[in-house]
Amino acid sequence: MFCQSEDLMNREITYKINEIFETLQGEGSFTGQPSIFIRLQGCPVGCSWCDTIHTWEVSPEKEVEQKNITSKNQESSCWGTFTVEQLKALFISEGYQAKHIVITGGEPCLYDLTPLCLALEDIGYSCQVETSGTFEVQVSNKCWVTVSPKVNMKGGYKVLNSALLRANEIKHPVATEQHIDDLKELLNRHKIVNKQVYIQPISQKERATKLAIKSCIENNWRLSVQVHKYIGIE
Repeated sequence: MFCQSEDLMNREITYKINEIFETLQGEGSFTGQPSIFIRLQGCPVGCSWCDTIHTWEVSPEKEVEQKNITSKNQESSCWGTFTVEQLKALFISEGYQAKHIVITGGEPCLYDLTPLCLALEDIGYSCQVETSGTFEVQVSNKCWVTVSPKVNMKGGYKVLNSALLRANEIKHPVATEQHIDDLKELLNRHKIVNKQVYIQPISQKERATKLAIKSCIENNWRLSVQVHKYIGIE
């Protein structure tokens, strides 16, 4: 008789993936960590400053073969379907050395990520999910959850209390004082305490960076500066 984790791992779940690549994590607690990024397709949240707009729509005519996903050298809205076993085999065939997986998007929590996390953890990987917090977080117990709460976006989705409670860290993009106020109101309303909070300047703007530094000092938060963009890597 299978235990729950074995049953979840053996479920034939597929994931719509925009791209897969190995690089360094440039944000939050794992900054500098060699990582394999799995970027999932699909996001209805509608962030105005989003730098991955090409992942929003899941258009059937944009589905391509798996080999076209792994050979991508520029952004596109094309996506491919992968099972957990196919992803595990891909990491080996590509010769990836990183042992940390970052599952992002798009909005990754449109998917049940539990089988994927369990399968990868079972062979020695650690997993991290980056989510807007607007959908239920379905991951393994060991998975590191980064919630980047998206407040008052055009998609109309609310940040879920359950997502904030599950978060290991909260990473909030800011450009104006209103963004800081939105975060404080969100944390107060959901009674979120003792969480590590990162403030991240939007688009490396000087004004946003100064605001982020000021806010971190005033509130005992931490600064996340998207290191990968400063040093020019993916």
